[in-house]
Amino acid sequence: MSKRNAILASATRLFSRNGFQGTAMAELSTMTGAATGTIFHHFKNKEDLFLQVLNDVKEGILDQFDRHQQTCPNQKGIERVEGVITFYLRLASTMEDQFLILHRHDPYQMAETSPVCRSHLESIYTCLLDIFEEGIQKGVHDGSVAVDSPRKTAMVLFAMVDGIVRLNTYRVYDAGTLYDSLMVACRRLLTGGR
Repeated sequence: MSKRNAILASATRLFSRNGFQGTAMAELSTMTGAATGTIFHHFKNKEDLFLQVLNDVKEGILDQFDRHQQTCPNQKGIERVEGVITFYLRLASTMEDQFLILHRHDPYQMAETSPVCRSHLESIYTCLLDIFEEGIQKGVHDGSVAVDSPRKTAMVLFAMVDGIVRLNTYRVYDAGTLYDSLMVACRRLLTGGR
C-alpha cells in the first residue's frame, strides 16, 4: 500500500470515529507513521484530505452498488427493490467507517461552503435514489409495484432504510432485528397494501 493510500485509510478511520473537527493531524501522523509534512505533501490541508476521503467513500459505495445491480438484471421490480434494500443494509455493516462518515454532521456542515463536498454528497444520494427508483419503475411496468410517483416513493423508502442503518451505525438499535418488519413495511408501500 502506498503512503498516500495508507494516509487515506487511516484518515477514513479517524474521521469516522472522531469527525472532521475532532481529528488531529498529529494523531493521523502517529497512526500512519508519516510525518505531518509528508501528509501535507499529498494533501493541501485537512479539508483537502477530508474531501478526498469523502470522494473515496462515494466511489466505494457506488462501485459496490454497480456490481450488485449487475447480478440481478432479470428480477421483477419488487424483487429488485427488496434486493437493493438487503444489499444496502449489508453494505452499511461491511463499510462501517464509510457510513459513519456519511452519517456525521461534518460533511453536511462543510457542504454549506464547499461546492466539492456538496457535489460528493449529491452524487452519492442521487445515485442511491436512482437505484431505488429504477427498481420501482421496473415494478410499475411489470405490475409488481403499484405507486403513483416512483421518485417520491424511492425517497420515502430510502429514508426508512437509511434511518434503520443510522440506528444500527450508532448502536441505538440492531438493524437485524428490524429486517423482517422493514421488508413488510416496504412491500406494503410498494404494493399499495395489497
